Amino acid sequence: MVGLIDTQGARSEWTFPAEPGAVRTARHSVRDTLHAWEIAPPVCEAAVLLVSELVTNALTYASGPIGVRLAVVDLAAAPDAPSRPPADGTRVDVVTAPARALLVEVSDPLPDPPALRASGPDDEGGRGLRLVACSSRRWGTRRGKTGKTVWFELPLPG
Repeated sequence: MVGLIDTQGARSEWTFPAEPGAVRTARHSVRDTLHAWEIAPPVCEAAVLLVSELVTNALTYASGPIGVRLAVVDLAAAPDAPSRPPADGTRVDVVTAPARALLVEVSDPLPDPPALRASGPDDEGGRGLRLVACSSRRWGTRRGKTGKTVWFELPLPG
């Protein structure tokens, strides 16, 4: 896999051969893992859809192994909202749990970053990255030593 990010918590990764069955295998691997981690069904289904799109892109444009990585990560805690002290003058501290997200990475050996493109109503392709951009909390790409990684985060409830 290309350029892994250090994370804490649950994580899993796979490498799939660049062959047509890779999309189905990646989908099943991701779904089974997220179910085992008890990830909320809407997040699970979004992750499976987006992994399917990105693995399909990797098969279309690159040759060589395709890496998929999942990790539950803690996000930087947002600053606490200012609190008004009670009338008796005692201080109340608000402690919030850090938000969590599902980080998903799909890597392939092609170093060129993917490009968002416009697709017409009758086009059969060109929507995968738009789905990622519209469905995720944030997303991006990065180059590695032997290719690139497209990553996205999906917020986890609670």
